[in-house]
Amino acid sequence: MHQEALLKEIRKKIGERSLNDEIANILNISYDAAHRRTSLKAKFSFEEALELAKYYQISLDQFLGTENQLVVKRTQPVKTTEDLLNYFENSLKILNIFQNINHSKVFYSAKDIPFFYTISDSILSRFKFYVWMNLLNQDKFLSPFREFNMEYHSIKNEMLKDLYDKQNVTEIWNDTTIMSALRQISFYAEMGLLKKDDSDLILEDLKNLLSKLENKTAEKENFQIYVNDMVILNNSILFKNEQQCSFFVPFSMFGYMMTNDKITCEDSLSYFEHQIKNSRSLNESGNRERKIFFNKMYDQVEEVRKRLV
Repeated sequence: MHQEALLKEIRKKIGERSLNDEIANILNISYDAAHRRTSLKAKFSFEEALELAKYYQISLDQFLGTENQLVVKRTQPVKTTEDLLNYFENSLKILNIFQNINHSKVFYSAKDIPFFYTISDSILSRFKFYVWMNLLNQDKFLSPFREFNMEYHSIKNEMLKDLYDKQNVTEIWNDTTIMSALRQISFYAEMGLLKKDDSDLILEDLKNLLSKLENKTAEKENFQIYVNDMVILNNSILFKNEQQCSFFVPFSMFGYMMTNDKITCEDSLSYFEHQIKNSRSLNESGNRERKIFFNKMYDQVEEVRKRLV
């Protein structure tokens, strides 16, 4: 029964491709051995079932027999620069299934500026990597920002950023979404690890990012920002389309629990939609509302700039 259900899910994923060929290639077995499994004459081993579920990102929750238990994946802990770069590369692998499929949507509860915006080749991105490594590195405190020479930018990062940019994205923000970035800039400047010239450049880069997002809300139909001042945002992310979904819940800075369980994804979508009903859209509320919101952001940036003399 479980094997039949697993095969049914795989058929949904592969479309018109040969099921036997797929099974044979993934499990590295013969065509005849694959046929015996797809015809239910032989059973998958536990390891084979896990391998197929992992490859096709099929949730194992439906095989548990209870709706209140979940099988979740978690990201690997990030402690070194290599770990951090691997984190983004692995994120690209996980999300690549949403790359070429129509009708995909993303919902992002933006407690902080979404990390997809700060993994490019910019001084703001370089500073964010500097901060991340200071906070994640358990062995030592890093040297001043100007001495930070990590190879933080890669083609994988750009591909991940582009993948997100091409999605139909709905982000939920509030007035505190940029506060962590501003506090980080203030902290390292006051510690003497960030020079005034550099903090000015980072703040200017942050303003440029906000300006791009402001223009994006006015120009793009597949990008929306909603403002919700009533709930505490948590950086949870939902990717979904007609075939599959992935829901990410943070448990640390770069630690996420991930599930492909359809019921959980539907529940999270329902909650996102409920938040949106109690939010105001910067796309649909007109230029005045949008200007008021982003001007508050620009003012916060300028207040930090003036304070860091």
